[in-house]
Amino acid sequence: MVKVLLVDDESLIRNILKDYLSSDESLEVVGEASNGKLAISQARALQPDVILMDMQMPLMDGVEATQYIHHSFPDIRILGLSTFATDRYVVELLRAGASGYLVKDSRPEEVTSSIHTVHDGGSVLSPEVTRYVVQGLEQSVPAEISPDEELMSVLTAKEIEVIELLARGLNNKEMAAELFVTESTIKARFVKIMEKMQVRDRVQILVKAIEYNLINLKTW
Repeated sequence: MVKVLLVDDESLIRNILKDYLSSDESLEVVGEASNGKLAISQARALQPDVILMDMQMPLMDGVEATQYIHHSFPDIRILGLSTFATDRYVVELLRAGASGYLVKDSRPEEVTSSIHTVHDGGSVLSPEVTRYVVQGLEQSVPAEISPDEELMSVLTAKEIEVIELLARGLNNKEMAAELFVTESTIKARFVKIMEKMQVRDRVQILVKAIEYNLINLKTW
């Protein structure tokens, strides 16, 4: 069973999410929280596998709670939740350590599949959200910053190429077609990239690559 903690200040949203998750027998809602402080205490007590985290809540917002949980309990995966696909907090949430992001009107099967994806070590970002995140990250990084020489020295040209395609919002199939390789080759490259960059999923590859100026977005 994948243990899930629901964090949202609206009980109606939590009830809807519980209904969504009840359709999948391999998911179990082990707890609920209505703010970030309660989310931290529930994460400590219940040790869920995945947290669905609202962003705007009283007492402590989802970004601050995500940062604390990611640092203190790195094995817990976090999926952000918001009403809007381009919520202004999404970049901060992913920087804080979330593995993906969902809008609250997502279909039930999207929510359940996303939980399994992040539990299995993957990440969840739609192409629309990816473009928004890339723009937000790019704007927050000083233009004069130089590429990180240490990371550039360990990443191959092919791995940098894959990171650039990730930033463009392409999925595995689209990347494979673009580079004339198999999807398994793409997956293998991402495994290597995560090892070298010391991150745990594709979202954090994207965040780190832009913050360390590893890819050139100006040429797109």
